[in-house]
Amino acid sequence: MTPWWFHLTKPSCRNALRKQKILSIQAQGLEHLQNTIDAKHGVLLTPNHSFHWDSYCLIAAAEKLGMPFYIMTAWQVFATSSWFQRLSMQRCGCFSVDREGTDTQAIKTAVDILQNRPHPLTIFPEGDVYHTNDRVTPFRDGAAAMALMAARKSERPISIIPVAIKRWYVDDPTPSLIRTVEELEKRLFWRPQLEKPLTDRILHVAQGVLSLKELEHLQTTQVGSLSERIERLSSVILSRSEQRYSLKTKQVLIPERVKEVRRTIIAARETAAETATGDQHRQWSADMEDMFLVTQLYSYPGNYLLEHPSIERMAETLDKLEEDALSAEYPTVHGEREVLVRFDHPIELPMGKDKRLAPAELTDQIEQRVQQMLNEMNIHRAMKA
Repeated sequence: MTPWWFHLTKPSCRNALRKQKILSIQAQGLEHLQNTIDAKHGVLLTPNHSFHWDSYCLIAAAEKLGMPFYIMTAWQVFATSSWFQRLSMQRCGCFSVDREGTDTQAIKTAVDILQNRPHPLTIFPEGDVYHTNDRVTPFRDGAAAMALMAARKSERPISIIPVAIKRWYVDDPTPSLIRTVEELEKRLFWRPQLEKPLTDRILHVAQGVLSLKELEHLQTTQVGSLSERIERLSSVILSRSEQRYSLKTKQVLIPERVKEVRRTIIAARETAAETATGDQHRQWSADMEDMFLVTQLYSYPGNYLLEHPSIERMAETLDKLEEDALSAEYPTVHGEREVLVRFDHPIELPMGKDKRLAPAELTDQIEQRVQQMLNEMNIHRAMKA
């Protein structure tokens, strides 16, 4: 990390947020972070990860601290960037992690930052962007495990600060949402369903896309709610791959099961790189595509829009569909938005060999804190309205 480089890139960060029409970013609870830093603690920030620019919002919210954050970043972000972008990201505190395997170098880097560096470390426990800003996707326990690992041999206290990042539209994005849903309907070879409410049109498109995937993988469409259909299709695809590679996974979370299958395929490719047949290579590629599909399906809770058809949830569902069905690199910017970033009270970890706290237990605590903050932010916003 090069702090002066970080400060030099602030105008670029602000410009990126303006292009996304994120015009206002407010911060609450910064005193919790400041007091923890002043107490010389190693600090881990664990925000939700519901849209592509939330890391920029986190950095902008903490600008008044005058301190950059280290950010654990998926290696794919580096791989798809130019050499200058990679250099700039590293100077700003980003370092890569390979989530497909046990990335010992990334773990060592994270532990070193928590034990020795003055700047906070940011890890997004959800792992991926799921476009569900009202509801966190189950946190993975890697962040908690690394923090506990650092605390066991640290000469200074280690604290975790849960962070909630929430965005709202400040103007009505409905006209832009209608244009996007019309584009999706045309992709499905449908006439625009102009007589239907927008929520029904979005759900109809989602059902249409799901039906196509069911026909591809099950040779028939299913009955039941969206949630039930998504769960059954994911289970069938995952089980096929796990059986093909003789995997008896003990994982419960779908992302962890996907990770295990992908790790096995990558290892098989490396082991038989020169001797594998064309059929084997095609099977590996097909299975990797299937794992990507399962990850996509996992990002659709099924009842998210039905539960509360707010304008934000409609936009988020269309953001996902635009990326998945229209292959958009980033979703359309539908209107001006404002963002609130809230820092919670710190969770100080036990030091030394005290094992009273397990990674799974700590992960649940962090996840509950972030969800509670999101709920409170929505309630406060509704009361103001």
